[in-house]
Amino acid sequence: MSKTTPATVALTKAGVAFELFAYDYDPDAPRVGLQAAQAVGKAPEQVFKTLMTLVDGAPACVIAPSDCEVSMKKLAAAIGGKSAQMMKPADAERLTGYKVGGVSPFGQRKIVPTVMDETAVLFDQILINGGQRGLLLGVAPEAAARAAGARLVDITA
Repeated sequence: MSKTTPATVALTKAGVAFELFAYDYDPDAPRVGLQAAQAVGKAPEQVFKTLMTLVDGAPACVIAPSDCEVSMKKLAAAIGGKSAQMMKPADAERLTGYKVGGVSPFGQRKIVPTVMDETAVLFDQILINGGQRGLLLGVAPEAAARAAGARLVDITA
């Protein structure tokens, strides 16, 4: 497994400190984020998943706790739209340059509106996908939001 990804390069360029957490990715896990949290021994609410969505047909990135569902209504409102839905996996891969299961909000091919659930600030460090399956990055929440260009909002159901 490579420890250098577009995500780690983007964080390094931005001067954001991060810690690497490698784990055995299980593509058959019912909920990949929860499996990742268990694999690295962290609480599920501290491990954040990255989801690619469409708000009124335009791409948007969502960073949410792995143990929560995203409220599409709250997401749409946070981005300034009327409706939101999940992006098709192939479209997410093409847009971000990452494989599903390894999508990071950092170092994506195209900058899109990004929101992070406000509960991130409850932790000194949150874990976010590092740009490949089986790699998480431990980052201070405020630094992660800044590096991803994310606004902190309530987006969970």
